[in-house]
Amino acid sequence: MTGRERGDRRVDKDRENHTDTDLLARRFEADRGHLRAVAYRMLGSLSEAEDAVQEAWFKLSRSDVSAVENLSGWLTTVVGRVCLDMLRSRGSRREDPLEYYVPDPIVRVADTTDPEHAAEVTESVGLALLVVLDTLGPAERLAFVLHDMFAVSFDEIARIVDRTPAATRQLASRARRRVQDATPAAGPDARRQREIADAFLAAAHGGDFEGLLAVLDPDVVLRADGGRTLAAVSKVVRGAEAVISQALTYAKFRTGALRMVVNGAPAVLSVSNGRPAALMSFTISGDRIVGLQILADPERLAALGLSEEDLARATY
Repeated sequence: MTGRERGDRRVDKDRENHTDTDLLARRFEADRGHLRAVAYRMLGSLSEAEDAVQEAWFKLSRSDVSAVENLSGWLTTVVGRVCLDMLRSRGSRREDPLEYYVPDPIVRVADTTDPEHAAEVTESVGLALLVVLDTLGPAERLAFVLHDMFAVSFDEIARIVDRTPAATRQLASRARRRVQDATPAAGPDARRQREIADAFLAAAHGGDFEGLLAVLDPDVVLRADGGRTLAAVSKVVRGAEAVISQALTYAKFRTGALRMVVNGAPAVLSVSNGRPAALMSFTISGDRIVGLQILADPERLAALGLSEEDLARATY
């Protein structure tokens, strides 16, 4: 074989490898939304979910998947394994009290028409459920999320958690019971939920104790997360009267209000001096508010990606 022939063969091989990489990249991009959804439910963090998805791409680009029949399934289990490792690492170094933690929200300004973002929000899991998932052990969370939310078989999950399929089934069963016990029943339609949220806000700003009492469940739970910067703000408040006291106190501060949708649920963003001050989302069951999640962490609020134009729409 001449030098030129060897050179031509190397060029052909390089082209073939380049084509294979391009094909894998296109396949991966087609699954990116699904993989991000898996990682978000596993981690409750948008940034960590993106890291997990990126790690899955690195593993794919370094692996021989020519014999893999179901690449989407393969990628799902890879992301699951990456998330499991991240959860275990997080548990050993977590500093924030879990009781106060509010998971990362997926947000959009209410009444905007961004079909891609709207679809992402519609398909997302509610913050109330993410809070419950945070109470599960890493292996329980993996088994529940992959099986109950994404229909991954127990045989496949067992290989990730290094247990038998029967033991893995028990992990999911325990997690399912805890989720069912702690997750509120489904609420009314989106329009009615917004009406209830607006009634709460109007009553709070008007100092209307009875109006607040009418829309709050007696056992409502308010969870506020100020992060490291505003740690003194972090708290859990239980019971309608205690929550009303908090609502009436904070209603005295003059801030702008921007109606939002957070993980498919009604929410409001408080805006002060053109910057996000606090994001409050509502969990509604029946015709009552059963949960309020308030994110007041300045670092995470700044990462919401809201534009100056969005913030300028806040009303005072």
